[in-house]
Amino acid sequence: MHLALATGNLLNRLESARSRIDHSLTQQRRFVSDASHELFTPIAGLRTLLEEARLHPDETELDELLDDALEGVGRLQTIVTDLLVLAKVGANPPDSFVNVDLAEMVRVAVSRHGKGVPVRLRLVPGVRANVVDVEITRLLTNLLDNAQRHARNAVLVEVRKNGRYGELAVADDGDGIAAADRERIFERFTRLDTARCRTRGGTGLGLTIARDIATAHRGTIDVEDSAMGGARFVLRLPLADHQVSEHL
Repeated sequence: MHLALATGNLLNRLESARSRIDHSLTQQRRFVSDASHELFTPIAGLRTLLEEARLHPDETELDELLDDALEGVGRLQTIVTDLLVLAKVGANPPDSFVNVDLAEMVRVAVSRHGKGVPVRLRLVPGVRANVVDVEITRLLTNLLDNAQRHARNAVLVEVRKNGRYGELAVADDGDGIAAADRERIFERFTRLDTARCRTRGGTGLGLTIARDIATAHRGTIDVEDSAMGGARFVLRLPLADHQVSEHL
């Protein structure tokens, strides 16, 4: 009786492990297929440019050709950079985490961010978390890029405490995100605007990177309605004092 029960439990665990492996392999195949498709688009564009120039050299404007080719190369570089970031997230050793004031980190990151829709700050000082600074800065940059791409007139960045967590929120006054799409936008290469050309806008990896970074920091990131009328992305990270107490 005990042997049969033990055998049944073992078979169940093996079946569960096989299901997880099958799911992981399916996800990997899908990712490779999606990544290949995303890379193929700018490569095909570059090939077409060069073939046209070779066939019709007298009709080719060199400056225009170089500009278009450099744009395609830049697109490829951006996609590859994001893929490399995805591969590295979560691989940091413990000593790469530093105790930071999220408000100060946000202030510095926003001051260095490129021009675009104006960004307002509403920051509570003293909200401290243990983070890999470069990764959380990258997460914030991705959220700012996304907000400025969809905002009409304003973007708001907030930092505050909420219980045992520090919250970093980025809101815009754009069209918002439908409730049915609020999980899908974090999937790799997802673009809600199907009419948008792949040669414009983001790579479709920015929000995936943001969620992977949040998870690697034992945090979460979600999207909700913004009081400004658009979308509000909220990153929640364990406060540094609670992280320390959990390890004592």
